[in-house]
Amino acid sequence: MHPAFKSIDHRPWPLPNKAWVWQQSWLDLVFLHYRVSAQEVRELLPPEVKLQEFDGSAWVGVVPFRMAGFMRRPPLDIPLLRSFPELNLRTYVEVDGKPGVWFFSLDADNWPIVLVGKGIYNLPYFKANIELEEQEGWFECTSSRRRSDVGFKARYRPIGDPFIAESGSFESWATERYCLYSQSRKGDIYRVEVQHVPWPLQQAEARVEKCDLFSAAGISPLDSNAVCHYSAGVQVVSYPEVNTTQSMQLTPAVAETPSVG
Repeated sequence: MHPAFKSIDHRPWPLPNKAWVWQQSWLDLVFLHYRVSAQEVRELLPPEVKLQEFDGSAWVGVVPFRMAGFMRRPPLDIPLLRSFPELNLRTYVEVDGKPGVWFFSLDADNWPIVLVGKGIYNLPYFKANIELEEQEGWFECTSSRRRSDVGFKARYRPIGDPFIAESGSFESWATERYCLYSQSRKGDIYRVEVQHVPWPLQQAEARVEKCDLFSAAGISPLDSNAVCHYSAGVQVVSYPEVNTTQSMQLTPAVAETPSVG
């Protein structure tokens, strides 16, 4: 059984009844969460996608991390996709009763993943030159988007012991997300479900020197101070995308046994 299935009881809904198709690891992350205007963010979302709020406001997360072990099932090792740094700007939404993540941008230092992400998964990927290195306990991330002046530079490190977020807490609300949404050129909304064990989190310290991601997306943080959490990472599997626009128009099918492993 894949390590992603060591724990499934924490999921907010059952596993998909289809076999997973991709595996990867998300490593050395920092979640930098900022309060933002719900009205401002809502105007950037399709009407079918409901913005979620916590503690009276919407939130947008900046997430630099290292992608590793990216591989298709059955095992197909593609060296160009194996490992690379990535940087995401995301918010939290709900479609058809399932909470998930909506990406405003995904910067990756990997041309194939940018092309696949944009062409197949309808995600707003950008090619960027990104460096993510650890030095003396600090992780240093710098990113410069190709063909634009959109950049990012920050240092972060974990402080405190690892913990699993309690249900109902902000940490759980912002990190325990088991699907992502995107919109095709035709306007249909797609869902991609993922599975991994609960995030092992730590409080984090971060020093952000530059972050052009917000202005590039048309968003203005209400507070320059971020809520910071670090994670050493999780092993992840992802499932085939589902057209939620079409599925909502169909009669629900009889439930099938989820696929594990």
